[in-house]
Amino acid sequence: MRNNTYTPTGAYLTLTRDHWANLARQRNLSLSAETIAGLTALGDPLNVDGVRQVYLPLTELINVYIENTSALWRQTNAYLGLAEQPTPFIIGIAGSVAVGKSTTARLLRELLSVTHRVDLITTDGFLFPNEVLEKKGLMDRKGFPESYDQARLLKFVTDVKSGAREVTSPVYSHITYDIVPDEQITVRHPDVLIIEGLNVLQPSRPRSTGAMGPAVSDFFDFSVYVDAPEQAIKQWFLDRFRALRTTAFTDPRSYFRQFAHIPDDTAAAMASEIWDTTNGPNLKRNIRPTRDRATVVIGKGADHDVEWIRIRKI
Repeated sequence: MRNNTYTPTGAYLTLTRDHWANLARQRNLSLSAETIAGLTALGDPLNVDGVRQVYLPLTELINVYIENTSALWRQTNAYLGLAEQPTPFIIGIAGSVAVGKSTTARLLRELLSVTHRVDLITTDGFLFPNEVLEKKGLMDRKGFPESYDQARLLKFVTDVKSGAREVTSPVYSHITYDIVPDEQITVRHPDVLIIEGLNVLQPSRPRSTGAMGPAVSDFFDFSVYVDAPEQAIKQWFLDRFRALRTTAFTDPRSYFRQFAHIPDDTAAAMASEIWDTTNGPNLKRNIRPTRDRATVVIGKGADHDVEWIRIRKI
């Protein structure tokens, strides 16, 4: 390792994009350009080279963690004289709205599925229904930690990590902007479970009794935070909002259909206000403060291209 390819940063080691890309240079990439295009989020210009240089090495690093976590489980069981079945390896993916965390989660699912049974859920399904948010006065704080059914989410993750054979998650629709009644996703004891969401790295909060209970992140075996300058993320959000006006927002079922036909400048001003009053404050107060709790931080530049990778020191 050349000294100029990495920078020690406190509890983290920061690797350049070139150094990171060289780690998996000789590895085969199983995903085609068409598959990658189908996995990327709107406005995220990821290509085959980006996947090979960033996400393939990340997958291999995660496999190192999976292998060593499995070895520790086997040795612990042998020492204790137990015959317990291994529980799923859980990966948390965090980051702002529009930063690309959904793309990261879907790519990791595909790449890890080559050797493991992988499930993916998003914490959107654990948002309170709009009816409840309205009663609580939280509709304009949707995505903030208090807008989630934290107890239900924690039970879901606890059950998965405890080895339950089947665990169900609610379903969220980005078209109706609400929980879908009577629909569920069933997770059946996968090798790997990826949990993607804005606030998945939140630490435990004091209960009314003053006691500190467990947090969802306490059950993660590995975690990734997708980072970028705030001004870049805001621009990506505005670009995505503009694109959705001619696609998803035109659906008659869409919660945001009122934005599809208003003048462009009015829509742009409203999108900017949504960022400034909701997404931006949530990023600053709740999401970005959890960044340093991640195993790996992926740093993007203004063009969405990954520029550096920061790894927690072991």
